[in-house]
Amino acid sequence: MKQIESHRISGGNQGVWRHQSNLLGCEMNVAVFVPEHEEGARLPVIYWLSGLTCSEQNFITKAGAQRYAAEHGVILVAPDTSPRGEDVADDPAYDLGLGAGFYLNATQAPWAKHFRMYDYVLEELPALIEAHFPASYRRSIMGHSMGGHGALIMALKNPGRFAAVSAFSPIVAPSQVPWGRKAFSTYLGEDEAEWRDWDATALLSKAQERLPILIDQGEADDFLEPQLKPWVFAEEADRLGHPLTLRRHQGYDHSYYFIASFIGEHVAWHAKALMA
Repeated sequence: MKQIESHRISGGNQGVWRHQSNLLGCEMNVAVFVPEHEEGARLPVIYWLSGLTCSEQNFITKAGAQRYAAEHGVILVAPDTSPRGEDVADDPAYDLGLGAGFYLNATQAPWAKHFRMYDYVLEELPALIEAHFPASYRRSIMGHSMGGHGALIMALKNPGRFAAVSAFSPIVAPSQVPWGRKAFSTYLGEDEAEWRDWDATALLSKAQERLPILIDQGEADDFLEPQLKPWVFAEEADRLGHPLTLRRHQGYDHSYYFIASFIGEHVAWHAKALMA
């Protein structure tokens, strides 16, 4: 791993690192915040997954999460949202291709060659973090929008892997909304039965672990009705008895202003579970 940025913040270090991904077949950037810690200590890790059009930069420059991570003694890891490079498939639309990996493993050409963000976040990235940083094997995961979808499916598909999961404005039922249907049909093909393995609402009924979920949603979010539909997820969670805290906030939109307003509470939620 090669460090390409280093910034002192909240007593710790915010770095950005570049590495060659064997799974994705390209170089990837990942942002890592390491708080001050005792020599030899191994710290728990919170993974953050960003949304459509974002890179690792959006979270580290806009969310203001570092001071809360420093307070609780946790590492923050924020990968890019898709593979990148001249030979990586792309689409002119903002919601496909570069910056729009949807945290799944594509099965359709030409996407299948590089778009394996699910395996990358679940396996390759943690192995790198735990090898190169003072990170323990205690992990949790959170995200925003497309990244909220990613965080939810990672936790629901992998019981025992994460100590906590939370999301801001997540795409909770991608099979039922335009963003998800477009991505799924492109990356996974037209068989909608295959989509259920990548849809958080559908996965609730298969969940082997009742890991509590925290979701924050702004009521002034322009994507609330057409793309997000948190009530669909909430109704299914209620039907199945899956523990969910869904908080809906008047006046807040889809932006990082919303995330910055509540990120401290999310970091505290994760830290409590990670330290248990």
